[in-house]
Order: sequence, then structure tokens, then C-alpha cells
Amino acid sequence: MRCSGATALALTMLSLALGAAAARAAAYSPGCDQIPVFYGTPPWGFTTGPPLGEVGSFARGHGEINLEANTVSGILCQEQRARGRPTRAITMTVERHLLYHSHYAVMWGYPGNVMKIHVRVQASNDPGCDVGTVGRATLFASYNGVRSDSVQFSFPAACGDQDHLYHGSEVNNQVPPR
Repeated sequence: MRCSGATALALTMLSLALGAAAARAAAYSPGCDQIPVFYGTPPWGFTTGPPLGEVGSFARGHGEINLEANTVSGILCQEQRARGRPTRAITMTVERHLLYHSHYAVMWGYPGNVMKIHVRVQASNDPGCDVGTVGRATLFASYNGVRSDSVQFSFPAACGDQDHLYHGSEVNNQVPPR
């Protein structure tokens, strides 16, 4: 079978695109090992505190944001540890469009900045949470010297074990003001 030049070019381009997509997917592993804890003030970022040892859960993430263009990017992770069971971990990337942002939010009775983003699972070792699942993350950073930050993950039912709310003095969130 002979291919025309255009067909051969199209097949080559398709092969390169599929290879690039596979390389991007292979670039992630489940969990937080490849995501450093942010220090200082990134455009946005959070940590829910240190890993809690043998039991408990934690998450962290960071990225870029352009409020004028209403776009966001970044990487997040979450690990849940239970005694006698394997760690359930996911790594997520941020979908491009910012869902919501406000400098005038109130949560937990305190004013602060909030942003809501869609996240897509890129790597998972949680049997109920497939790669490609889209969820939502809400990040709240209190201000005026109060420490009442929070991060909340919400996923569809199939990935519902990854729904989690982190709130309290261990949570450190940087959400940009307008």
C-alpha cells in the first residue's frame, strides 16, 4: 500500500502528537513526591501541612495565574494514608480557565481571597479514581492577619474518595488579590 505525501505527513503528525501525549501522561506519578512545597509567594500555591506519617491526608499545589485573561495553570497532589492500607494518591493539573476569583470573599467568618478551578487527574493509584477525571478545587486565603485558610477538593462519585476539605492553622494558601 502506498501513501500519498499528505497522508504520510498526517500519519507522522498523528504519531508525534500521540507520543507527546503519552510522554506528558508518563511524566506524572501518583502523589506528592514530584511537587515541591512552595515557599515565599508564588502567583498561587498552597500546602495543607506536613505529611502526617502513617495515617491522615495532605495536599499541595502551585502554579501561574493571569486574572486579566482569566486563565490559570499548575499542578496539585493529594495523598490519603490509612493504617494497614496502601496510600491512595492522585496528581492533578489545572484546567486552563479560572472558574471564579474574588478578593471580597468571606469563609469561616473571615474575609479573604478565593479562587475556584477545575482539576484533571493525571496520575492515580486510587482504584476508584481514574486518570482523566475532572474535579474542582476551591482555595481560600484569609487576610488581615487571620489564619483560617482552606482547600477543598470535590470530584464526581466515582472519584468521591478524593473529596476532602483541609481547613485550619496548618493550611497555608496564597491566592492573588485583584
